[in-house]
Amino acid sequence: MKTMERAGLLLRMGRHLPLPRPPVQRDRVEGMGGLSRAELAGRLVELSGHGDTAVLTHAFSVVLDAQREGETVAWITRRERPFYPPDVVEMGVDLSAVAVVRCPDGRTVASAADRLARSGAFGLLVLDLGEEGEVPSALLTRLAGLAHRHDIAILFLTEKPEDAPSVGPIVSLRGSSRRLGMVDGRFVCRFRAVKDKQRGPGWAREELYHGPPGLC
Repeated sequence: MKTMERAGLLLRMGRHLPLPRPPVQRDRVEGMGGLSRAELAGRLVELSGHGDTAVLTHAFSVVLDAQREGETVAWITRRERPFYPPDVVEMGVDLSAVAVVRCPDGRTVASAADRLARSGAFGLLVLDLGEEGEVPSALLTRLAGLAHRHDIAILFLTEKPEDAPSVGPIVSLRGSSRRLGMVDGRFVCRFRAVKDKQRGPGWAREELYHGPPGLC
């Protein structure tokens, strides 16, 4: 099925589906806040990582938080950037309640997100752009407006160092995501805000996560 046809089917999904509460498998080390679905709602957010990255871990943490709120989630990705479902399930995410859209390139990823955001049916849209982290400025502006109008958290995942240019200047929060090491058999993952239009840059958050190395 073509990407936009799949997106059209997803538009008929209701936003507040009754979802089970998945088990939480993380322990807070340093509660800095700032990464819950509610705190990201209405904003464009970019998670960047390079090397020992924890981008997927932090992204699926937001997915897990959205599911606790009963929000509908869509994960939009390029065909060559799959995630490993057993790792995600082990983290506690209910994959049966996550709509996954696969696209041929980064521009189509953003276009699919635009259509889904217009429906107002989703509380969280995750766009996995990988190294192809460019979105046309006009499309980025539309996404920002839709995020604000429908109270959607729109999360861009990019593969690049934190000193590389952002997806765009309109991004409200950008952070670097890294896996630091292990403590008592659990992984320490750190998020540091490189840019934050609400709180200012520089704040950080560290947590201990259970799970496989590919998803902390």
